[in-house]
Amino acid sequence: MKILFVCHRLPFPPNRGGKIRPFNMIRHLGETHTVTVASLAESHDELRDGRGLRDYCSEVMVEMVPKSVRWFRAWKALFSSCPSSVAYFLSPELHRRIQDALHKTQFDAVFVHCAFMAQYVLDATAPLRILDYGDLDSAKWSEYSRCRAFPLSLGYRLEASKMQNYEKRVAGHFDRCTVTTPGELEEFGKLDMGVPCSVIPNGVDLEYFRSQSPTGDPHVIVFVGRMDYFPNIDGALYFAKQIFPIIRRSMPDAQLRIVGSNPARAVQDLATIPGITVTGHVPDVRPYLDDAAVAVAPLRLARGTQNKILEALAMGVPVVATPQAAKGVNVTPGRDLLVGEDEASFAKQVISLTQNESLRKELSDAGRRKVMETHRWSFSMNLLDEIFERRVTEEKGSVEDHVSVSQGNEF
Repeated sequence: MKILFVCHRLPFPPNRGGKIRPFNMIRHLGETHTVTVASLAESHDELRDGRGLRDYCSEVMVEMVPKSVRWFRAWKALFSSCPSSVAYFLSPELHRRIQDALHKTQFDAVFVHCAFMAQYVLDATAPLRILDYGDLDSAKWSEYSRCRAFPLSLGYRLEASKMQNYEKRVAGHFDRCTVTTPGELEEFGKLDMGVPCSVIPNGVDLEYFRSQSPTGDPHVIVFVGRMDYFPNIDGALYFAKQIFPIIRRSMPDAQLRIVGSNPARAVQDLATIPGITVTGHVPDVRPYLDDAAVAVAPLRLARGTQNKILEALAMGVPVVATPQAAKGVNVTPGRDLLVGEDEASFAKQVISLTQNESLRKELSDAGRRKVMETHRWSFSMNLLDEIFERRVTEEKGSVEDHVSVSQGNEF
């Protein structure tokens, strides 16, 4: 099949949440299909770093749109019915290139990752059109509106409303939709889209995220994630200021390492607190996971699957998470990871792991075993294949029905 794959971030290298899922889909589809990728980049550095994507597909169309231009377009959209987050990913140049490609090539399928990018292919007439929402962004903006102060809360509420209308409108241009978790599928159902939807879970690279030389220092706690992303910023501040002090009262030698690119100023300032290190960008997070006794996911705002949890579990590092962060992963709390409902219970779970080696070993084994069972990319890609195969079967059946009817008319 010839597939046009449209995604909002140039998905190489797959080093952040918005790139990991589309990269693995492109890599898999490229093994048996001809895949043309259309995407966006923010800088010349991202364009340069993304050249490796050509090894996994037949063609890559990328347009660079600097952040300054994106934010200007998003700001202008505040005064229109268009969601600002859709305007943020607008590129007239990419739209022109995609339309040219659709005119010149008869694609068998158009696959769009993230609703923002549906704007580029609303008139595409391919036999199979799939929209991978991933997570419902309208629900994310709605959550933001409940936790931010005025006037940001008003802005997020408006964006949630506009985005929900947009999500419902574009769904009708596709044959099937997909999401990452059962929770997102439930959100999808609430919007009454009228389009079939299925779950394709996020996976984890179990060969890459494999413990190399674990030391598991019982005093070390690690939190991994991009630190310019609001839910991670909020989670880091929440843990450092409200949970970590409780831990330090029982464990004065406890160390918290906050590992992630582009830490916001508020996150950088946490390094002034005794026992806390903020690394900024690191070339490889695995040594930091190997060195820790516990990985934490203290997110109070969380949609979809937290890759940070999957990666820690794959490395055999016990995880303590909030209920919000844990709900997007197919695990059993208390068996595969631990959940802290509030500051006191979260601290208690972390302390119990740092002080109990046998419990750490038990959760380490259970967590890795669980992601091997339910979050292999091969499992998720089998589900993606089923969608494509179902369409091929439907087309074959339609042709056979047509032939049968035609032959019947000849007698």
